[in-house]
Amino acid sequence: MIHFSNVVLQYDTGPEILRNVTFTINSGEFRYVLGASGAGKTSLLRLMYLAQRPSHGSINLFGTNISLLRREELAVFRRNIGVVFQDFRLLPHLTASDNVALPLRIAGVSESTINKNVFELMEWVGLVDECNQFPASLSGGQKQRIAVARAVVTQPKLLVADEPTGNLDEHLGQRLIYLFEELNRIGTTVVLATHNKALVTSNPHPYLTLNSGKILLNGSCLRNT
Repeated sequence: MIHFSNVVLQYDTGPEILRNVTFTINSGEFRYVLGASGAGKTSLLRLMYLAQRPSHGSINLFGTNISLLRREELAVFRRNIGVVFQDFRLLPHLTASDNVALPLRIAGVSESTINKNVFELMEWVGLVDECNQFPASLSGGQKQRIAVARAVVTQPKLLVADEPTGNLDEHLGQRLIYLFEELNRIGTTVVLATHNKALVTSNPHPYLTLNSGKILLNGSCLRNT
């Protein structure tokens, strides 16, 4: 599913954000990306969801070296990737359900299919009653669940989530992890960046640890002791 080989990321002539990063994530895995703020987690994820190209090295997604693809070809690959941003990035002029429906409308899906899929997802995240509300009237936890629903409405092969529980209390954070695990059980590969070690040990999965832009550890699971 994902293979990084000696990947370096550097902006202009600045310092290297990621240095000689090499790892593999297989299809169907749930993998955490751990590390303190500034370790390079967000930069790593940006490479995964094709918002950034590496300065050096190669990245293979779905069996293809994406470093060699033209800009228009990248758009095809992005359709297989769902992204949950830490800051939600909901469109304020759209209702909750219209935010979730947006990727399907962009893809030209019929309205009847959109209505069915969006309703099912709003049920899945427990927000059917908030379908017609605008983001400004939603809590942080509700916005995050809408962002999750929008990320998975196209049934992506890969879900990338950047600190999705960072603005949530422990209960809502745990609920989101359960949603990601449920999605993973039906076949989506999940890569989740977090600095919340307690959450990781309560819900053990394999992990990568970044430190100053380098892979420090590539381990099986962290568990409570």
